[in-house]
Amino acid sequence: MIDKISWIAVYPEIILFAMACAIALLDLGVKSPLRGRTYALTLLTLAVVAILQAAYATGGATMYAFGNMVVSDSMGNWLKCFATVAVMVTLVYGRPYAGQRDMLRGGEFFTLSMFALLGMFVMISGNNLLVIYMGLELLTLSSYALVALRRDNATATEAAMKYFVLGALASGFLLYGMSMMYGATGSLDINMIFKAIVSGQVRHQVLVFGLVFIVAGLAFKLGVVPFHMWIPDVYQGAPTAITLMIGGAPKLAAFAIVIRLLVEGMLPLAFDWQQMLMVLAVGSLLIGNLAAIAQTNVKRMLAFSTISQMGFVLLGLMSGVVNGNTLSAANAYSSAMFYVVSYVLTTLASFGVLLLLSREGFESEEIADFAGLNQRSPLYAGVMAVCLFSLAGIPPMVGFYAKLSVLQALVASGQALYLGLAIFAVLMSLIGAFYYLRLIKVMYFDEPITATHVVAPMDVRAVLSINGALVLILGLLPSGLMDICARSVLQMLGT
Repeated sequence: MIDKISWIAVYPEIILFAMACAIALLDLGVKSPLRGRTYALTLLTLAVVAILQAAYATGGATMYAFGNMVVSDSMGNWLKCFATVAVMVTLVYGRPYAGQRDMLRGGEFFTLSMFALLGMFVMISGNNLLVIYMGLELLTLSSYALVALRRDNATATEAAMKYFVLGALASGFLLYGMSMMYGATGSLDINMIFKAIVSGQVRHQVLVFGLVFIVAGLAFKLGVVPFHMWIPDVYQGAPTAITLMIGGAPKLAAFAIVIRLLVEGMLPLAFDWQQMLMVLAVGSLLIGNLAAIAQTNVKRMLAFSTISQMGFVLLGLMSGVVNGNTLSAANAYSSAMFYVVSYVLTTLASFGVLLLLSREGFESEEIADFAGLNQRSPLYAGVMAVCLFSLAGIPPMVGFYAKLSVLQALVASGQALYLGLAIFAVLMSLIGAFYYLRLIKVMYFDEPITATHVVAPMDVRAVLSINGALVLILGLLPSGLMDICARSVLQMLGT
């Protein structure tokens, strides 16, 4: 019999699932081309879920539910809260764009987004290999459908096909790695896997073989080199509103499953997986930044930027265990969590401006389309500039503090190799600053190619202004968010 604690632990997920089903049915009676009632009800549901997750997170309790298959802890609840807010913001930015492109003929844009978020919740809360995999599949299947939402658009359909084929390959890698872990340890429970590895009675070669496949599957979900092939094509080919849905909140869920699998389940194998992450991080920083310089399409440029940004996250994750010592683990993993949260915040605002500039029948994706934006709309040029400065790691934006915290975690290890990696990361950031500053130069110093003023609905304008302001404010006052990340990670490591 399922106990009361189990139901309490997944209460927000139950609300989200029930309302997603209810909204899908209620939408059948909505005639408005912009799905006004569906939109309002979806945002109200997500707001309630986000508040619930924040309340669970501040409560600080760790609950294991459904026979230890699900865990509700502070880190997971904060990540779920941030993911919910990210999906809300994505829907606010994306609705006008989707409406102009006939993507709101039904309520799929909203309901599929809610099911994708439910998949993220399951991934973040999973304490069992199969539960994590189920969450991952729910997210990816919803994402495939969202990318193909413009059925009459050949580019979007092609992007969905590429995403589906490569996604299936990555799922196979991950599932095969999980089956190897199950075969070696005899359990699907992450805590039991940890105990089996610590016991030393499991053959190390089998564990490492399974670990290679798990890291490969995780690397695909994060979009790091050499598993990055899908990112530029899908980012460019998908409708911009869906690109934001793929590139925003799911990064938080991907970070969570890396923590659940590698840190909570396989920390004794840190020596092995940290070396793998190091290779992935170096490749991502190098290829992501160099390839971005050659791009003229802003979505494609931001895709390669994502690859390099995820390289920084991996640097944080790989500096937690030094010579078998876990003293710096909390600092390293909390810096990686802070980096992911600040990156998602910045990505939301940058794609929000991209969505605003796209008019009916015209995609504002080329760097040339941003020419003279400051003369046409100083507010939106300012928001975009703040985001680009943050992505480049220029103070006082939040991206600077995020990069600094990861570099501090590397330097604090006291290892010559890690110090070398920190220097390499700084050099790559200097190269990366070029393509961000190039776009700012185009916005502020080039002549506008059109005199059209950028017009935005009130909700979009308000949310985008707050979003841009937060990128700056959290850079000036990062201690609050950093404290949340540090306490969450400490509690996760303590249980």
